[in-house]
Amino acid sequence: MVSAGRLRRIRFALLLGALALFALLYAPQPVLPQLADEYGLSPGAAALLVSAATLGLAVSAIPLGTLSEAIGRRRTMITTLVIAEVLGLLLPWVHSFPLMVGLRLVQGAAIAGLAAVATAYLADETGGVRLGTTVGLYVAGTTIGGMTGRLLGGIVGDFWGWSGGVLAVALLAAVCTVAFVVLLPSELHHQRQPLRWKPLLGGLSAALRDPGLHPPYLVAALGMGSFVTVYNVLAFRITAPPLLLPPALAALAFLAYAAGTVTSAVAGRAADRWGRVRVLLSSLAVTVAGLLLMLPDSVPVILVGLVIFTGGFFGAHSVANGWVGTRASKQARGQASALYQLAYYGGSSIGGVLGGIAYGTWGWSGMTLLLTAWLAVAGIAVLFSRPGPAPRG
Repeated sequence: MVSAGRLRRIRFALLLGALALFALLYAPQPVLPQLADEYGLSPGAAALLVSAATLGLAVSAIPLGTLSEAIGRRRTMITTLVIAEVLGLLLPWVHSFPLMVGLRLVQGAAIAGLAAVATAYLADETGGVRLGTTVGLYVAGTTIGGMTGRLLGGIVGDFWGWSGGVLAVALLAAVCTVAFVVLLPSELHHQRQPLRWKPLLGGLSAALRDPGLHPPYLVAALGMGSFVTVYNVLAFRITAPPLLLPPALAALAFLAYAAGTVTSAVAGRAADRWGRVRVLLSSLAVTVAGLLLMLPDSVPVILVGLVIFTGGFFGAHSVANGWVGTRASKQARGQASALYQLAYYGGSSIGGVLGGIAYGTWGWSGMTLLLTAWLAVAGIAVLFSRPGPAPRG
């Protein structure tokens, strides 16, 4: 039985770790227009700074999660977060765009150490005591980190350029990282295991072959691709004619990110009551409605649409993520969760670039048409799905 004091330390440490993680992951996003101006880049090319990090996270989640079984979860999380923080502090001083993309790829791979292992550490060390509340705090940390990093980077970047904005986020993450290292308790319950690739590959095969898991994978990939595209190019749109918002004010649009904190919890409870398919389809419909509402050149209307779009996406993500845990067999649950993360961040990487290219080529309306098509494909997959437990055998 975990003591109350130890549980508080675990919760607070993981909250701070999540804040650092997501602040670092999306640090360049609010200053992409400044970077594009300095290096003569299109929106799609500038978005590589975000996509490279999420790609690194996607491909490293499974290997680092497996490595943590052998070397320990705490060591994995601390080591990788410190590496990510060091790279975050170096990034503002690099003035070669290809080198910056390379550093972001490595930084994203390091960030995966915390993202892939945190939930397993929580389950081990709390023994399931109020695990839902504890995981909820961790998720809240990811939301706060993503929002705070974007706000701070955008506001500071308006006064001191893109490098000042990225450095400010890195310094905030450094404080959180130090506190995380100091506060995170040593492991008491995790039994280290030798690396065994055969069971891992067997679980991955089962998670890939189960058709009941394909719809949530599609929701993760296409939904996150749409979500990150909107947030990547939003600043380009609202700081350009005819809207012409100052970058510091444009950064306040990232407050809409907080809508996801509410809708993810509400959608999860609603799915338990009314069924995953119904709630997931409703969430995707809300996401599309928010996207379409953002079409007019009106800042208030765009912001309302952004809140609706963000809330719908996080509701869909919450339900799809829970679907994987319910559907996957016990032997493949960890691998299915890792594949969901791969689809989620892989969709962010590829979709973010493709969506940015669509915006640069066809404008906001053409990009909206593409994203609506992506979300419609995800919705059709859900409509014809079977979300129940995996069949035995």
